[in-house]
Amino acid sequence: MKVVAIAIVAIFVFGPDKLPEFIRNATGVLRKVRTFADSAKQDLRSELGPEFKDFEFEDLHPKTFVRKHMLDGDEFAGMEQIRNALDPRPELEEITAAMRDGADGADGREPGAVSLTKVAEANPPARHVFDPDAT
Repeated sequence: MKVVAIAIVAIFVFGPDKLPEFIRNATGVLRKVRTFADSAKQDLRSELGPEFKDFEFEDLHPKTFVRKHMLDGDEFAGMEQIRNALDPRPELEEITAAMRDGADGADGREPGAVSLTKVAEANPPARHVFDPDAT
């Protein structure tokens, strides 16, 4: 759809007579730029010496650089250790187990155990009277 829209705009801008000539000129410029870039890469490789014969300029892109130097295969070398260190599940499971143990012994509770059941208080606390005019 985008290509069709660009083609229609190009026909309106350049006209149907000059459009083929413009396309030929644009492809010629692109070919010249590519050959110039390839020759510059070859010159740079030859100047760097034989130890850099496998050097790829795409490796200088930050994402590619990080993938190549920080990843072992598909996984970051220490990623599993980082995931385990940041995972809160073991601590939550420990807290849950402690809470369940406290709830299981609620009838004959140990000292310091917490009851998870709500107990109605015999003497509810007195409510303070709120006076909206006093504030």
